[in-house]
Amino acid sequence: MTTPGASSQQPASRRIAEDLRTDIESGQLSPGDKLPSERALAEQYGAARNTAREAIRILAEQGLVTAQQGRGVFVREPQRLFRFGSDRYSLKNRETGLTPFRLEAKRQGKEARIEVVSIERETPPRDVAERLKVPADEASVVHRENHYFADDEPVQIVSTFLRWDEAQGTLLMQPKTGKHGIYGRLEELGHVMTRVRDEISTRMPTPEEAAVLGLLSGVPVLEVLHTSLDQDGVPFEVSRYVHRGDQTGLLYELPVE
Repeated sequence: MTTPGASSQQPASRRIAEDLRTDIESGQLSPGDKLPSERALAEQYGAARNTAREAIRILAEQGLVTAQQGRGVFVREPQRLFRFGSDRYSLKNRETGLTPFRLEAKRQGKEARIEVVSIERETPPRDVAERLKVPADEASVVHRENHYFADDEPVQIVSTFLRWDEAQGTLLMQPKTGKHGIYGRLEELGHVMTRVRDEISTRMPTPEEAAVLGLLSGVPVLEVLHTSLDQDGVPFEVSRYVHRGDQTGLLYELPVE
């Protein structure tokens, strides 16, 4: 284990956390290894147990360790990122019969589960109204909210917005939309996806998002505001993806024109 840095001007809890992080990143502490107890860390660093407890909390927030009730604190197994990007709507992937999320989960050997939380006619958020080109001051959209899980662990929240005048009275208002999901139904309405626009940002989660995704304090979310455009360049669907920042990556391979 790293020797305590007595000359550091950092708070003791940060110094302990950085030493342990160095041990984890160097491989001196491997995934599954048990960390020294709070008492042992306090004695090693000449600190209070509360200081050692705070150091472990810092490591947990960074996703490096996990506490197991009655057993101790262990180095966390590296998490393989769910990667979504330019091919998620490709015809090749659609031919598998799986949604992008189910296909990504299958590649990782995980079982996907999707909860349809709500399907409601609503007044759209202003950013959605601008991109979908619908009125922002009336109930002009259908909002479908889904929660996505891999092996029962929450991964992402997806809010999909469709034009009310197109969706009403169709399977787009039902939890199960049939073969190829909502895009199959939208193609039947004349919208063949030919171009997409993804606007990507990071932010801290709302309290509701943190609760749904089971996020530790300090873990951000990755937000993707996705717009689908059809063969005529008409936007016909907007989805807001809220991904766990500690488990999601984006992968885009684009031509340079």
